[in-house]
Amino acid sequence: MRKLFILTVIILLSTCSRPPTLLEEVLQQGELRVVTRNSPISYYVGAHGPEGPEYDLIRGFATFIGVELKIYEAERFVDVLPEVISGKAHVAAAGLSITPERLRQVNFGPGYEQVEQQLIYRRGNYRPRNFDDLKGKILEVAPGTSYVETMQKLQEEMPEFIWVENPNSDVSDLLLDVANGTINFTVADSTIVSVYKNFIPEIRVAMTLSEGDWLAWAFQKRHDKSLIEEAERYFAFIEENGDLQRIKERYYRHSNAFDYVGTRTFRRHIEQRLNKYQGKFIDAGDNTGIDWRLLAALSYQESHWNPNAVSPTGVRGLMMLTQRTASVLGVSDRIDPEQSIHGGAEYLKRLKSRIAPQIREPDRTWLALAAYNVGYGHLRDAQNIVRKQRGNPNSWLDVKQALPLLAKRKYYSETTYGYARGWEPVKYVENIRTYYRIMQWLSEDEPEALLTESAEPDNIT
Repeated sequence: MRKLFILTVIILLSTCSRPPTLLEEVLQQGELRVVTRNSPISYYVGAHGPEGPEYDLIRGFATFIGVELKIYEAERFVDVLPEVISGKAHVAAAGLSITPERLRQVNFGPGYEQVEQQLIYRRGNYRPRNFDDLKGKILEVAPGTSYVETMQKLQEEMPEFIWVENPNSDVSDLLLDVANGTINFTVADSTIVSVYKNFIPEIRVAMTLSEGDWLAWAFQKRHDKSLIEEAERYFAFIEENGDLQRIKERYYRHSNAFDYVGTRTFRRHIEQRLNKYQGKFIDAGDNTGIDWRLLAALSYQESHWNPNAVSPTGVRGLMMLTQRTASVLGVSDRIDPEQSIHGGAEYLKRLKSRIAPQIREPDRTWLALAAYNVGYGHLRDAQNIVRKQRGNPNSWLDVKQALPLLAKRKYYSETTYGYARGWEPVKYVENIRTYYRIMQWLSEDEPEALLTESAEPDNIT
């Protein structure tokens, strides 16, 4: 209906002599051209196709105005804005913050997330408390970023302050350099740090350099603001219906609870244990249509890839199956790695098939994982609580708020299946999401890391 209305306006205006607006051009072409970056905080290809916070937002915008989405990937961050300035792309959606220098080159849409610029150092090294502590150290920042402007301002105030703009490195490269000890410091947005600390657990925040910077989309600098105005209407719409908050929660918020020890242990177990079972996870994924990395993440949460794991309640094996579930799935030996992995994969597949068909990914997967932990009946009880509270029972964001209520008599006394330790499936799913994201990153950017033979014996406990 919305697209029909806009097209009707275009037809009426086409009788006038004025040239079409940018929005009218986009609608006539039926295509929104967007430049972005391949990264966990912008755009990447996940288990269910393209993902990322910027991708989800811009895909929603394309749907909002009724056109197809065409994505361009910029090789480097510094290459993003020229794509918009030249007119090749209509929009740049790449985790860009609004800065005075960029405002001279492009126009920005509405800010959708506030970030801090953070000084990053390596865990275990001396933490600088002020800029005097940086003297004699190596601080590098990525080219084309807002951090360059911040460093220039600091140097104006403190001429002795030394920093380098590394033309050959991206933000992720410099974070790795800090972790590896190649450089002493770098700068990154708080959103980037919240995600990358799960992949690079050695990085730490020393201090905040700037606060209240807004991330926003960049548009070509022109008097015609039609496309920006439409973007403003879109962001107002998704803020009102909750989609903006759900996207932020999906990509940023769950990462914050994961700690250094957990990440380091997981990385070590990838090197020491995963190679023994990776082929079996891949086979199970092929048989069920579930990403093998998700199955491996689930198994790690359950057993830390210990085939002899046993819980006080009697569940056991790599996928920690109950005796009853194993019997239903035809698993005769829960300790056997192959039987356990294939049985757990099949069980997750069956749980996903019980989730209402209208529930989309990735919520469908997160709800099925919660059911794997707490039971399908308790999941349904939590969804009914959400319904009573006028929330969205199809949204993991809403259901995860309701699950802990299953431990409160006020709520569980009115449910079908009664009391449950409802906070446990929330932590369970969030951990798996983090493990899964780490494995996605490692398998795409460092494939050898998943295949490395253990440098020391793995004593499973």
